[in-house]
Amino acid sequence: MVSNFSEKDLINIIKRDNEFLIKIRNLKVYFYTEEGIVKAVEGIDLDIKKGETLGLIGESGSGKTVSALSIIQLLPIPPAKIISGSILFKTNDLLKFSSKQMRTVRGGKISMIFQDPMTSLNPLYSVADQIAENLRVHQKLDPDEAKIEAIRMMKEVGIPDAEKRSQDFPHQFSGGMRQRIMIAIALSCRPLLLIADEPTTALDVTIQAQVLNLIENLKQKYNTAVLYITHNFAVVAEIADRVAVMYAGYIVEENSCLECFVNPAHPYTRDLLSSIPRVDRKLDHLEVIKGSIPNLINPPSGCRFHPRCKDVMDICNEEVPERIEIAPRHFVRCHLYSQRDYNE
Repeated sequence: MVSNFSEKDLINIIKRDNEFLIKIRNLKVYFYTEEGIVKAVEGIDLDIKKGETLGLIGESGSGKTVSALSIIQLLPIPPAKIISGSILFKTNDLLKFSSKQMRTVRGGKISMIFQDPMTSLNPLYSVADQIAENLRVHQKLDPDEAKIEAIRMMKEVGIPDAEKRSQDFPHQFSGGMRQRIMIAIALSCRPLLLIADEPTTALDVTIQAQVLNLIENLKQKYNTAVLYITHNFAVVAEIADRVAVMYAGYIVEENSCLECFVNPAHPYTRDLLSSIPRVDRKLDHLEVIKGSIPNLINPPSGCRFHPRCKDVMDICNEEVPERIEIAPRHFVRCHLYSQRDYNE
């Protein structure tokens, strides 16, 4: 077979592929429970570029955290089971890694900040010891070097009087300071990808802004890609380069952050944005999305959003919409777009 690609085309393809740090394809994750099979993630596709911040947004129960835990293989198996798909980290499929191989990736090349630091930090060890442990395992530092680096990281994330407080325990810190410790642990080994699972949910808005600025500054310093999971569009607008909107196990829209706010394509994205209060508009009442996330043991047929959609058509109840690229790197999964020709 004769290739239609010129040498320049092949170079551009290789260069483009090398830009991506994570490429998720057709990922399906089910939970086998006594009540039935929970189809939590249903064939998602997602790309994250090197140094990029991707905001993964959606209501609780959409499958955001399950998708993130699949990347670092922290799903409880059983009842969870990855049915199909691939998660390419550079050129390696993480789903084919053994537990031993994943231990070299998790915490070293891919780190995660969890929602509640109090349940993630060990109450029996000082915070410096917990930062140093990551450095000893992944950077092979001796105990003295690891302790010095742990204190340096505490200073890096803005812990006051770091040397004195390095021997304090998690309960001796405020919620915002504990989250800073979690960020120090996550970034201590200079990971290529940082997964942040709603790390500011339990914090007040002032501390939330400080944590977001800290993540952004450290991301720029270490050129770390960030997958930021949230249900808050205001947070996404603050830090994200791109946005992926998730609903009931599907990525329904993926676009640049600016375009997502200016020109949302999927009805669910439009409804989410309409439900946010705005200072430039006076409203008698807020818009709401009728209904709730469906039971994923018995999800709706066809498009899972159709029972709540204002633009529902007959086909929505019958067929699952395909993922369509309606503009460069703007993907939508909706029957409103499946019949149109976007090449014109």
